[in-house]
Amino acid sequence: MGYRLGIDIGGTFTDFVAYDESNRALKAWKNLSTPHDPIQGIMTGLRSFGEIDAIAGIRLGTTVATNSLLEGKGARIAYVTTQGFRDVPFIGRGNRRHHYDLAWVKPKPFVKRRDAFEIDERIGPSGGVIKALDEAEVAALADKFAAEGEIEAVAVVLLHSYLTPDHEQRIKAIFKERLPGVPVSISYEVLPKWKEHFRSSTTICDAFIKPVVTRQLGSMRRELDEQGVTAPVVVMRSNGGEMSLEAAVEAPIQIAVSGPTGGVIAAKRTAELLGLPNLVTLDMGGTSTDVSTVVDGKEKFTTDFEIEWGRPIQIPMIDIRTIGAGGGSIARIDAGGMLVVGPESAGANPGPACYGRGGTLPTVTDANVVLGRISATNFLGGSMGLDAAAARKAIEPLAEALGYGVEEAALAVVRIANNNMVGALHTVLTEQGLDPRDFVLVAFGGAGPPHVSDLMTEASIPRGLVPNFPGQFSAFGFTMADARVDRYRTVQLNSRFFDRERAASAMAALVAECRAELAAQGHHDVTITRSVEMRYLGQNYELEIPIEADAFTDEEIAAMFDTFHSQHEARFGFRLADHMEIVNFLVTGIAHTGQLEFPVIAEASAPAEPVGRRPVWFQGGWIDTPVYARDALLAGHAISGPALVEENASVTVLDPEKSLTVDRYGNLLISA
Repeated sequence: MGYRLGIDIGGTFTDFVAYDESNRALKAWKNLSTPHDPIQGIMTGLRSFGEIDAIAGIRLGTTVATNSLLEGKGARIAYVTTQGFRDVPFIGRGNRRHHYDLAWVKPKPFVKRRDAFEIDERIGPSGGVIKALDEAEVAALADKFAAEGEIEAVAVVLLHSYLTPDHEQRIKAIFKERLPGVPVSISYEVLPKWKEHFRSSTTICDAFIKPVVTRQLGSMRRELDEQGVTAPVVVMRSNGGEMSLEAAVEAPIQIAVSGPTGGVIAAKRTAELLGLPNLVTLDMGGTSTDVSTVVDGKEKFTTDFEIEWGRPIQIPMIDIRTIGAGGGSIARIDAGGMLVVGPESAGANPGPACYGRGGTLPTVTDANVVLGRISATNFLGGSMGLDAAAARKAIEPLAEALGYGVEEAALAVVRIANNNMVGALHTVLTEQGLDPRDFVLVAFGGAGPPHVSDLMTEASIPRGLVPNFPGQFSAFGFTMADARVDRYRTVQLNSRFFDRERAASAMAALVAECRAELAAQGHHDVTITRSVEMRYLGQNYELEIPIEADAFTDEEIAAMFDTFHSQHEARFGFRLADHMEIVNFLVTGIAHTGQLEFPVIAEASAPAEPVGRRPVWFQGGWIDTPVYARDALLAGHAISGPALVEENASVTVLDPEKSLTVDRYGNLLISA
């Protein structure tokens, strides 16, 4: 027993949530991030906790892989492939991001063409060896890299290796022997699926970030040991599961989108508790806003992800869309005289003008301070004072350019930021055929609750929810995450000549891999789910079909085909008679790591009393607005807008048309 600690390293703040497993108590706090050295931000927060010896385990959401990919700051890598396929990463796809932008330049892969090498070998499309691997050629290439001393990692992507991995595995072994200390990523271990561009891009990205992730996670472990923190540390995967530091070093691409997953996990668990099947989550931090959905109690997963347009990473991850809209998003007047907000951010250093750290550019946070929505004296519970005069001074040039008053200009900044977020909400709701009126908007991140009322109105979402610890909600989600492993492989079969033995063998191998990886992390009680990706003959995209098949009996095969027909008709409006293709097999293993029990708060016996009042600018002008302390609210309390509910790391703004109630767990439930 001890504290289960979740840590989320954001662009502006590093968030902490500690769950005491002995008495089910929760403690949350945050401090400014240190982008130049994220580990220092972690150590600052741990020192302020003061109970390091009582930490039983740490779960970390880190941006080390994300930042390395976004900034293009990784290793110099070599790309090794089958003879004749050297240019696959450089050709990419023929589509364009903007059809009519003649100045657009396709992003380059994270490897130079002079560092791309061909090996004279060949696996056929059925998995047979057409040309054997020349091991002497591989050894000579490894010796060349060793002699030059410039290659820091190697990505190996051979044709059809997802069917027969022997050549890739042998190349890795030779490089390990002759090139010690240089990590090797092979596509069979990173992405054993067809479609060469996706497989090569994902494997290149894995190799590109591997030395960076190895250094940073290794440095963090050493720093923790030196400070007496001996608790085990796990890192959050992009799929919402956890993995050990050692596993993250071996497969760093799995943590490419580590941080934002925690908020979706926590929102899903909160929804289960309250009986809410459909949620849309909005995580607004200092730098960006992440949105996602939980439909019928299940989060949505995807492999269709690009860290930057033209650089796909096809790993299973929670489907989270990110835009450059956060509290630190900078407002400016563009060349056409229009007010624009983001995507550039003031970050943690210097931060918004009101932080008093040297920033002078106007941000969304500055606008909220000018409007009275964020208190200059009670920010972070009063531990960090804000400079309201500096915020006003930053907004003044915008007001002059627009011909507005300062408050009107500040409101315009907030409304444009809201509009950007509404666009993101539409991408996960209406563009997916989902009706916003069926959903609850869960707003968190330190900057999310100030915007929840506005977004409910503008996105036509009738109900909102501000959970406990919204400013540290992703870190909170980490404390309740399970261990999860996804395995997938291309195994091409069809409905006319279905090879049940091959199907059963492939599925059994994937199940065994899932169990083995989880067992290596200390998890033996594992729940397995299976699915296949199918399509009609000639189609280019697949539908994922959940199955219960183990032996692929006649009944199991028939049920799989019937499910595909039904789902295809529901999705596209038609079905065909027969001739379906099974393209990929997918297996997920989940080990439950101990559910967190949510504390229940006391029942209210009297109406909620405000702790103060202050003028707040809503649409139309200043309104004298009551201010409530969230930690003083009890279950059953009801508040009508306009109102502010302040807490240590955020403030919920309730506009005049909204009201809220407090549930037995302390969540704020908002309705129009």
